Amino acid sequence: MAPRKLLGQVLKSLGLVTEAHIQEALAVQAREGGLLGEILVRQGTLDSRGLARGLAAQAGLDYLDLGEVSPSQEVLSQVDPSTARVFQVLPVEKKGETLVVALADPANQSVLDDLAFTTGLHVQGVVAEPQALKDAIRREYPEERVLEEKPAKGLMEEIKKGALDLDTSDPLAAAQSGPVVKLLNYILLQAIQDKASDIHLEPFEKDFKVRYRVDGVLYEMEAPPPHLAVPLISRVKVLANLDIAETRFPQDGRIQVSLAGRSVDLRVSTLPTMFGESCVLRVLDRSVVSLDLDNLGLRPRELQMIEGLIELPHGIILVTGPTGSGKTTTLYAALNKANREGVKIITTEDPVEYDLDGIIQVPVNEEIGVTYAKVLRTILRQDPDKILVGEIRDLETAQTAVEAALTGHVVFSTLHTNDAPSAVTRLIDIGVEPYLITATLQAVIAQRLVRKICRECRQEYTPGPEVLAELELTPDAVGGRPFYFGKGCAKCHHTGYRGRTALFEIMLLTESLRQLILDQAPLGRLRDAARAQGMRTLRESGLQAIYDGVTTVEEVVRETFLGS
Repeated sequence: MAPRKLLGQVLKSLGLVTEAHIQEALAVQAREGGLLGEILVRQGTLDSRGLARGLAAQAGLDYLDLGEVSPSQEVLSQVDPSTARVFQVLPVEKKGETLVVALADPANQSVLDDLAFTTGLHVQGVVAEPQALKDAIRREYPEERVLEEKPAKGLMEEIKKGALDLDTSDPLAAAQSGPVVKLLNYILLQAIQDKASDIHLEPFEKDFKVRYRVDGVLYEMEAPPPHLAVPLISRVKVLANLDIAETRFPQDGRIQVSLAGRSVDLRVSTLPTMFGESCVLRVLDRSVVSLDLDNLGLRPRELQMIEGLIELPHGIILVTGPTGSGKTTTLYAALNKANREGVKIITTEDPVEYDLDGIIQVPVNEEIGVTYAKVLRTILRQDPDKILVGEIRDLETAQTAVEAALTGHVVFSTLHTNDAPSAVTRLIDIGVEPYLITATLQAVIAQRLVRKICRECRQEYTPGPEVLAELELTPDAVGGRPFYFGKGCAKCHHTGYRGRTALFEIMLLTESLRQLILDQAPLGRLRDAARAQGMRTLRESGLQAIYDGVTTVEEVVRETFLGS
């Protein structure tokens, strides 16, 4: 196979840019990261059409100007509206048994195989300018608006009818059938539209459930036919390059797709159960997650503290909380803040959740012995300034992190504890000596995620005694301040909540706290001392969010406990 040509040289050969333009863009890329084509467009050297032409030539495909074509209804009917919107493709011409399809991302050519299965035709790809393609799909498939209704009855009924005669004796053939492909496309598109973080496909004895986790809460969607459970999960496994014949052991994989015009990563996990394989897809959509410290919910003083920690010359900074509390997002936002030309940052993660331009990211693979501790030792020989270790799980990883901090590096990592002071106890339990903790640990940040009240239907109310009792407050302590709740509306799907924000508890290691750790003081005494020095607990942060009208009493009570 011939080596893939560099985009810069392809653009130069097409006469779209000069060598000077390429070198200037490469210099920007070296300083700031990013894609070469996007940098050229940003600099005004190249327009989006020229970039699309270059990407097409690089991939060995033709470029198509969508302003010059008008697909017939017969051609458009070959691809249903949901598939066109999900995969950002548009059928433009049919030549005998060949369907010509326009796509914006040449790297997404795997969708052509999917379309071949569903249409029964040979599918040939051409490249179009992304915005022109979006506009054309919106113009040619106006009925796509039906997908905004919940549930999309017409599409689900169509899938059910098409699945009636589906032969499930051959899992691979069934996984590639039209109804199954359409169903998965529909499930993925609905999840993206609802900003779901996870998709659960769960087979039971007599039914098959599909559930989405939105803002930390599970919601059930319209149930597909039970006999589609095996083909649908097989379809997911095929896309994730997993063994569909193996159903006795758990498997993990990854799918990269272009959904609704943006690139989305899906982390796939299967688990054998009594009634078949259960499958969970973690949706990693960079456009939904803001990797910016300013958007995490930090108060001005907290933001100032974390920005100060990022600039430290050495030491360990821990972020702690249960699974799904936003620890990784906080750490990524911190690394983004620190990411500049004069700072080398390396991460080791299990798995790498989001690609960060300008940061070297290393995935952990326990199966072949690529552990956190081994990668971390190698990272230390790569001359980094700041290091992210996905999680401190054992003494070996903790000791290596301590060694890194002692030799002049800033180490970010996570732990699973209930609050900030408990992180010290956890490190001691792992086996780290107290004197090493005091020498290296700079701060512990505990956090929780709470749902935000929908701004469209937020209403004010005066809390009664029973509400205040849940928070152990008195009317005098509240001082007449109003509380808020969401009545429920179409914007928030009648839940009263829309989006999430974080509550923070930041414990900075002062000399007096270090002395308490050396003396192995009880956890309660350490917590009291941290509060005396200005640490706001998670519960106190939650109360402030209630007073600000950001969240509700129920959310704060659910996510925090007294004394935290």
